[in-house]
Amino acid sequence: MRVVGKRWLLILSVTVGLLLLGLGSGFYLGTRSCGRLGNLLEVMSLIRHHYVEEVGWSRLIEGAIKGAVESLHDPYSAYLDPPTYAQLQEQLRGSFGGLGLVVGLKDQQLTVLRTFPSTPAGRSGIKPGDIIVSINGQQTKGIDLETAVSLIRGPVGTEVSLGLYRPKEGTFELTLRREEIAVPTVEAKVLPDRIGYVAISQFNERTPEELARALKQLEQKQVRGLVLDLRDNPGGELLSAVRVASFFVPAGPVVYIQYRNREPELYRADGHRWAEAPLVVLVNGNTASAAEIVAAAIKETDSGTLIGTKTFGKGVVQTIYPLKGGAALKLTTARYLTPLKHDINRIGVEPNVTVEQPPGGKIDEQLAAAEKILLQKIAPGAVPKAS
Repeated sequence: MRVVGKRWLLILSVTVGLLLLGLGSGFYLGTRSCGRLGNLLEVMSLIRHHYVEEVGWSRLIEGAIKGAVESLHDPYSAYLDPPTYAQLQEQLRGSFGGLGLVVGLKDQQLTVLRTFPSTPAGRSGIKPGDIIVSINGQQTKGIDLETAVSLIRGPVGTEVSLGLYRPKEGTFELTLRREEIAVPTVEAKVLPDRIGYVAISQFNERTPEELARALKQLEQKQVRGLVLDLRDNPGGELLSAVRVASFFVPAGPVVYIQYRNREPELYRADGHRWAEAPLVVLVNGNTASAAEIVAAAIKETDSGTLIGTKTFGKGVVQTIYPLKGGAALKLTTARYLTPLKHDINRIGVEPNVTVEQPPGGKIDEQLAAAEKILLQKIAPGAVPKAS
């Protein structure tokens, strides 16, 4: 996701002005489009003068803008009102507070995937599987994931109210105070049979460095193979994902970014792989965006085996266009393509081995399958050789 500057603000402002006035040299609309533009202005005027309650022009124009974005039927494009955009800017700058939870879209519902201890979410008793139905009174039905995260996050010390639904227990509301959340994105440990395990919860600027330290520790413990867990990882920064993929794939393409009206961009792995060791990657339906980039790169370069269920299928890029008055437009402007130039948007990445995880199951069936496959790949007594 990118933020564009004042030049685009000026262009967009001029374009909107021409659209509303219907003037300008070289500005052309077909007869049908002109008629519909006239209908829009007439509807706004009728509401302004005849609706049972007084409505200001600013409210009507903002409603028209929201309607234009919603007409795209794109869950990732959104009009961001000034408060939402301000929170998003804080998030992008890295100076924000949070609650200590990971959320994702599950069956089109904003769902808690994970909470961290010693955080507001962890202390309040919020559990994985809880559905967030509202944030500060704003219903989450139809909300995109990034907007939801930006609403949950905010300045340290401020409060946020969550409406939650828990199956079998019903709906309840919690008001939590945001804190500075310093939760690492990488977790590492050694499983039985000297199998290394690394889980990445999301991708941010610190993730590659955290991963490098974790892999070094596993190397010192002489692990014989590695499980990379990307389940429930909602994604994050593109460059972080490329750097993470470089630990596991050979030199070459990691991801292409395809635009409508300019040449694609290519991001490549640098060829400095961590080690010559068998690799298994765990994925599920909540593995999304940047996490799918890593998973697809590993699969398509035959660098590891994907186990689990098909990933979420978010293969698009959003750009932020600031607007007047502190608002902004978040618009899908490009697609991710895998190293073999496959479009995974709304499709996802299929695992090499499909393993379902039973709801509420006490045994992690997917992890058990990963360990079994790794043991089959590991030569007796083999220790990975660091590159």
